Amino acid sequence: MKRILLITTLLSSIISFAQTDKEVIREIYTQSLTNGKSYDWLNHLSNQIGGRLSGSLNAEKAVAYTKAELEKLGLDKVWLQPVMVPKWVRGAKEFAYIETAPSGFGTKKTTNVNICALGGSIATPAIGLKAHVVEVKNFDELEVLGKENIEGKIVFYNRPMQPDVISTFEAYGGCVNQRYMGAVEAAKYGAVGVIVRSMNLRLDDLPHTGSMTYGNLPVNKRIPSAAISTNDAELLSSMLKLDKSLKFYFKQNCKQLDDVLSHNVIGEVTGSEFPNEYIIVGGHLDSWDLGDGSHDDGAGVVQSMDVLRLLKESGIKPKRSIRVVLFMNEENGLRGGKKYAEVAKQKNENHIFALESDAGGFTPRGFSFDCNDASFNQILSWKPLFKPYFIHYFEKGGSGADVSPLKSNTNVLAGLRPDSQRYFDHHHAANDTFEHVNKRELELGAATMTALVYLFDKYGVNPILNEDQLKD
Repeated sequence: MKRILLITTLLSSIISFAQTDKEVIREIYTQSLTNGKSYDWLNHLSNQIGGRLSGSLNAEKAVAYTKAELEKLGLDKVWLQPVMVPKWVRGAKEFAYIETAPSGFGTKKTTNVNICALGGSIATPAIGLKAHVVEVKNFDELEVLGKENIEGKIVFYNRPMQPDVISTFEAYGGCVNQRYMGAVEAAKYGAVGVIVRSMNLRLDDLPHTGSMTYGNLPVNKRIPSAAISTNDAELLSSMLKLDKSLKFYFKQNCKQLDDVLSHNVIGEVTGSEFPNEYIIVGGHLDSWDLGDGSHDDGAGVVQSMDVLRLLKESGIKPKRSIRVVLFMNEENGLRGGKKYAEVAKQKNENHIFALESDAGGFTPRGFSFDCNDASFNQILSWKPLFKPYFIHYFEKGGSGADVSPLKSNTNVLAGLRPDSQRYFDHHHAANDTFEHVNKRELELGAATMTALVYLFDKYGVNPILNEDQLKD
């Protein structure tokens, strides 16, 4: 009988909590949409500082700015966590053209195209690089062609993002290996350079940069790598069908320098009941250099900052310690995420939940969760609280690159999932700029993140009663 009464009491309590939670979450959204700070912070980060390539002066300006803004919020702690990061510089703007053979006694014809160096690439020779081109869709085609057909040529990777895949991140994942590993694979067959179709679902004239690797390739075997805009990739492919003998010329001036000191920026509200249980929310402070990094990942940075402010403005006093972590060097090394996890492990800190926003400042659709089934069932019970805000996507899956090193068997990692259909129009390109971020969408994302953090702070991770607790 006592067991039945206990279960009834628990169910009544859950119903009561749900009503209270509904009101609290409503207040969080009201505060964000009427009194949000994320858009103003992003305005400064994007328009007063600009692109924040890891190791750059702008990246350090962003560290100083965000630290000062977190200190204004009256948090319990704000500090910088040192981390050594790579320093790659682009140098003078890249230049490229397609050269076709003359007809009759005419002169050679050149057609300028839009390219940008891939992050981490070496430069071309000072006079540039010109060679015949071989087009492939994947690494298997390289193997089929063999060294005899590739040596001394530029490999042109032209596998587009798959347009009929609804999840654009899945489409991105289906072709990004040609950008990241393309140089390593092409160098095996004696290629002298690599041109990669930009990771972009639409046709435009904007080349999209991104990280690439040489792996263990000796320095003298490394070849320059660049991205070409989707319009120009289509043009090059069409011209190759008509003239296999055409040549491609490109010149880039990038350089890898020695690692430099930078920082993660961290702010904390110490928990009132469980100060040794940590919840973190964050985004990455660095960006690529072509635009100002508003969507990738200025949006995630300012949304994460606003989570702590919105909790305070909504009258919520956290039971657990909640940190905002602005990670450095996600784009070309993940040094900040790895350093944070390393220090957390050294200090034996118990991170029960980590939420990352790194998918743009578009309308939030929900979250993906990396956790066990018991925790996920708990999370699904909160889904009705988000339904009034059209937040329906609660799925198991990935979380975020910077929080992934914190993964354990018992904690929960999550990623905010905004609408992704326009994200890759801007990703790593010159049009990733402030005017392409919608204020209301950005603030809805901040509120959505705050609501989830509130629930994890209130209920912890998977608070399931065991049999002993249910006994008389």
